[in-house]
Amino acid sequence: MTSMLATRTHPYEDVVLRDGSTLRLRVPEAADAAELQAFFGALSSESRYLRFHGATRIDERIVAPALESDWQERGSLLGELVGRDGVLRPVALATYVRLRDVRRAEVAFAVADEHQGRGIGTRLLERLADHAADAGIEEFVAEVLPHNALMLHVFDAAGFESTRTLEDGVVEVVLQIRTSSRAAIDRRDHVAVAASLAPFFTPHSVVVIGASRRRGTIGGELFRNILAADFDGAVYPVNRAGEPVGGVPGYAAVGDLPATPELAVVCVPGDLAVEATASALEAGVKAVCVVSAGFAETGDEGAARQEELLSLVRAHGARLVGPNCLGIASSAPGLNATFARRALPAGRTAFSSQSGALGLAVLEQADARGLGLSSFVSIGNKADVSSNDLLEYWEDDDQTDLILLYLESFGNPGKFARLAGRVARSKPILAMRGGTSGAGARAASSHTAALAGSDGAVDALFWQAGVLRARTLEELLDTAMLLSNHPLPRGNRVAVITNAGGLGILCADACDAAGLVLPDLAGETRAALRAVVPVEASIANPVDLLGSATASTYEEALPLVLADPGIDAVIALFVPPVVASAADVSAAIGRAAARSEKPVLPVVLSADGAPAGNFGYPESAAHALGLSCRRAAWLRRPAGSVLKLDHVDRDGAAKLVAEALAESDDRWLDPGHVRRLLLSYGLPLVDERSAETAQEAAAVASELGFPVVVKTAAPGAHKTESGGVRLDLRDAEEVAVAAREIGGAVVVQRYVRGGPELLAGVVQDPVFGPLVAFGAGGVLAELIGSARLALAPLTDVEADELVASGKGGRLVAGWRGAPPADPAAVADVLHRIGQLAAAHPEVAELDLNPVIASPEGCVVVDARVRVRRPGRTDRSKTW
Repeated sequence: MTSMLATRTHPYEDVVLRDGSTLRLRVPEAADAAELQAFFGALSSESRYLRFHGATRIDERIVAPALESDWQERGSLLGELVGRDGVLRPVALATYVRLRDVRRAEVAFAVADEHQGRGIGTRLLERLADHAADAGIEEFVAEVLPHNALMLHVFDAAGFESTRTLEDGVVEVVLQIRTSSRAAIDRRDHVAVAASLAPFFTPHSVVVIGASRRRGTIGGELFRNILAADFDGAVYPVNRAGEPVGGVPGYAAVGDLPATPELAVVCVPGDLAVEATASALEAGVKAVCVVSAGFAETGDEGAARQEELLSLVRAHGARLVGPNCLGIASSAPGLNATFARRALPAGRTAFSSQSGALGLAVLEQADARGLGLSSFVSIGNKADVSSNDLLEYWEDDDQTDLILLYLESFGNPGKFARLAGRVARSKPILAMRGGTSGAGARAASSHTAALAGSDGAVDALFWQAGVLRARTLEELLDTAMLLSNHPLPRGNRVAVITNAGGLGILCADACDAAGLVLPDLAGETRAALRAVVPVEASIANPVDLLGSATASTYEEALPLVLADPGIDAVIALFVPPVVASAADVSAAIGRAAARSEKPVLPVVLSADGAPAGNFGYPESAAHALGLSCRRAAWLRRPAGSVLKLDHVDRDGAAKLVAEALAESDDRWLDPGHVRRLLLSYGLPLVDERSAETAQEAAAVASELGFPVVVKTAAPGAHKTESGGVRLDLRDAEEVAVAAREIGGAVVVQRYVRGGPELLAGVVQDPVFGPLVAFGAGGVLAELIGSARLALAPLTDVEADELVASGKGGRLVAGWRGAPPADPAAVADVLHRIGQLAAAHPEVAELDLNPVIASPEGCVVVDARVRVRRPGRTDRSKTW
């Protein structure tokens, strides 16, 4: 795999530093020679001494090696920042040179004195190691003077396994760059990204560029929304005429303001937005929200404009929300920098929306449902700031207890999974994904690819990361209300109380669909209920209090049901009759709920609408409670860990894949190569031999022992559909006849029977990366469906869950009296194919179908593997 900079699919990449600023990285070229000499010349004598281990004359010979990056023998990264003159200039340089031991490279770097201590050296080392590892380098070696404490600290903080040796007055540091600590990198990202976003949420001053005094304009209304929300800081309107807006003096340019604002909101037409943003950045603004449309959503010209905008923002070390967005709001400083009609209802729920229209809908509904927001960000085209960035900020935000996300796309799903999984341990994340229809549609040439649609990948990603997935806007809001105002249930056992029997039945059906159960109430509970309800009332579950029930009836019955140890939550349904009002019953339910540690969900069906904090329909309450139970179950689930497998030859597998791709960029492996690849990861394969002729096939079968199976050796063939397989052949003559009928080269295998047929496979999803699929196998795998998916590599917990779930899990457990298979052996197969796919992204599709499972283990009896050269990533964002 080649690096992004090595292939030049993007001319630069950016890193975020611990102070929240961004640093531009690129490959230095011949034209940079003079600037590099100036950079080294500007270093202090102490810095030059530490870098070059003595007095060195700075001339073209010093910088020339850094200008010859081929990424195989040497590589260099130049770090740049915009100076006071508005020009990008070098502030850091890192290089490596491969040694005679091709596994090793010598590394060295320098950082401008005025920028030392910002984490630049660590970020340079991190990125340089990533590119070197792509070139097959395993170790960085650095020679450091003992008193160069800053450099030694950089190596210590980088997160690599390292050793130090002092010899001849020099410390040799050896870094194992292929065993970097992902946790160390994630910690750096967290600190840096959170710092970079602070000006969006807690600014002391805001400028609105394009704030017009005319009513009805986006800039003018957004500016007035800031004033109306009683923003804690200063707000400045900028427009071409410098006219006042809303009684606030106006300015013609950002440079004319009395102080540098922390946040700039750009509301000018799209073709003017880049110029407007540049004026804010030149004035020193570090947070920019571009509301303007006319960017990537409009086509190629707009996409180019968006790239220009992003490059400009990053070059100035700043961050960007948008473009093409609704704006940003934050309750803490009273900021409403949006053009929404309704102000942000204050609360403790943070909300990010990729859709401005959906964001408006949520803001309209939130207040009516009693859902208050700590902040709202419309990320629009998310050219820079993404949902991942916002999770980094909200994780430590003491104003936020719950996070809502509306997503239409994922930029970095792997990072999302790690980040969301960490955040969800302390704060619920509730997400809704739009654009799912047809998301998984693509040409699928394997069973696994056919079963692993992208929407299934979203479900897998969310479950592994602990993200709750809402399917509708109503479900998103209902569940947010529940999580904000009610405790989590201990389990999924629910009691339903109603004053209308039919309504209770509908609720019971909805609970079943949501994965909830309605157990029988305990005898003591039924006896206590009988003492307070009419004799005609039903005290089963659902509990029917009859139409004569009043507020006092609910207030007496609810505590009795909540005290039942077999009940984890209660849904209380009410249709207003003549004898009781919705407000009175709702208040009674609320009083009973306040005295309980179990969630109580009130549902009021009234022509006047449900009171605030109540659900409008039983299905709404059931679905929300189902998601709440799902969160409780995820929190009880161990985190798990990725196992270190034995009998794995990763280098051998890599060599085999590289040889195959040398012949074609996209091909199915022949059976011999498939076998070698799978054996390199220790997978249990059935005994088999290849044969070119019918006579040879008969001889091979006699060696293996009958009965046998004869299959076509054609790469990637669907054997059953093409007539390329014959089973249970009992003698040499049957084998010879079968081989002649199939035609061409064949594979002869021992015939394996005696256990369920399972499917285990992997596919490289274009968005989510490697996915593991597991389910029922055989020729009906796609018809039966219901394969379960998980992102690779799997933890031990995730593999065990796959093996125990769905139709595949039922087969492993012993279906219809069959003996159970060995679940550990099946899980081991999933671990191995998951790690194979994660380590070798060139493995585009892999089908093990069927895998025959038994109490003694399992064996793969048919396999197909497709390899494809991966597409190159075009991203400048490295976090």
